[in-house]
Amino acid sequence: MQYHPISHDIILMEAKTELLSFPIHGDSRGSLIALECFEEIPFAIKRIYYIFGTQKNTPRGFHAHKELKQILISVSGSVTIHCEQNSCKRKYFLNSPDKGLLIEGLVWREMHDFSPDCVLLVLANQHYDENDYIRTYEEFKKIVLQSLNHEE
Repeated sequence: MQYHPISHDIILMEAKTELLSFPIHGDSRGSLIALECFEEIPFAIKRIYYIFGTQKNTPRGFHAHKELKQILISVSGSVTIHCEQNSCKRKYFLNSPDKGLLIEGLVWREMHDFSPDCVLLVLANQHYDENDYIRTYEEFKKIVLQSLNHEE
């Protein structure tokens, strides 16, 4: 894991997104996916929440984190996650409970196109901390630029 200082008192985790696959266990009765810390989930889970009942054409997210690690799993329905890191933009379509999107460090994220039945489960390595949030895109771009300039 790499950290990049952007000022004398702020150090940011390396930005990363990765699509994970989880093993499905099943038989004639149905299917099950088991997730364990440091096995399928590469961190200790300190917070779990889920987003559901999202109104049609209502995007969510629009923020980044300085250090938080998260895995997003669409346990029902579908959603498109837009991510930006290091000036690279990518979209991830989550529509299966055996896929998870790992997001670490300074990644701008937006959630779009929630299906009516979408339940988006989020696993996080930290408790809620408002100080870890970057709430505006302008601030995000400024911090990214500072971290890139600091690497040179």
